Amino acid sequence: MTLFTKRMNQWARTAAAAIAGISIAWSAASADAASIHIASKTTTFWTLSNYYGLSVGEIAAANPNVRANNITIGQRLVIPTIAARTTTVAAGMTVAAMKEAPMKENSVGSGEIIAGGKTYDVLKTVQATATAYTAAASENGQWGAVDYFGNPLKVGTVAVDPGQIKLGTKLFIVGYDYAGLPDGGMIATAADAGGSIQGNRIDIFVNGTTAQAKKFGVQYVKVYVLQ
Repeated sequence: MTLFTKRMNQWARTAAAAIAGISIAWSAASADAASIHIASKTTTFWTLSNYYGLSVGEIAAANPNVRANNITIGQRLVIPTIAARTTTVAAGMTVAAMKEAPMKENSVGSGEIIAGGKTYDVLKTVQATATAYTAAASENGQWGAVDYFGNPLKVGTVAVDPGQIKLGTKLFIVGYDYAGLPDGGMIATAADAGGSIQGNRIDIFVNGTTAQAKKFGVQYVKVYVLQ
């Protein structure tokens, strides 16, 4: 491969990353070396696996000291390429990495989550896209600012697709970035539903105005469905 071709390939990768809104620092080594990914506010092992065409397990195995539910902005994450992937997978995953890295988009989980000083069993893990809504009349129609069960909307209320997550289920959600929600994740309840909330999508209630909620945008989150 000529120097010109290498530079063009590198430029194409960098341009694609910029379009996707992902910040990447490419190593100066050969194409078989691992690359470094600089985490943004929406980075999760799942978003990395989709972007790079790897499994979540491979991402987790390459980053044994990184907690999947506590990735911070600016954190440097290792992205294994072909040679590095073979070495990493052959070395085996740590127990912690295996617990935190579902191999499918939705996975049945037998682990535990400690949140708010309590320990919960994990029924399954769902990688979801999240939006936000408020108590505004324009967002809640004739039913008003109450959830599916008639309770007032509050932080911790989440609208789900009942076909994916049973209504009334306790959840632990991580990966969002919004000033009106608890830092580092929150315990929530699947207490609401909506016609547009289908599949692996959730709508998180937030205080404030509709304009403020729109700043939440669409974010990738991890939802632990608790028993």
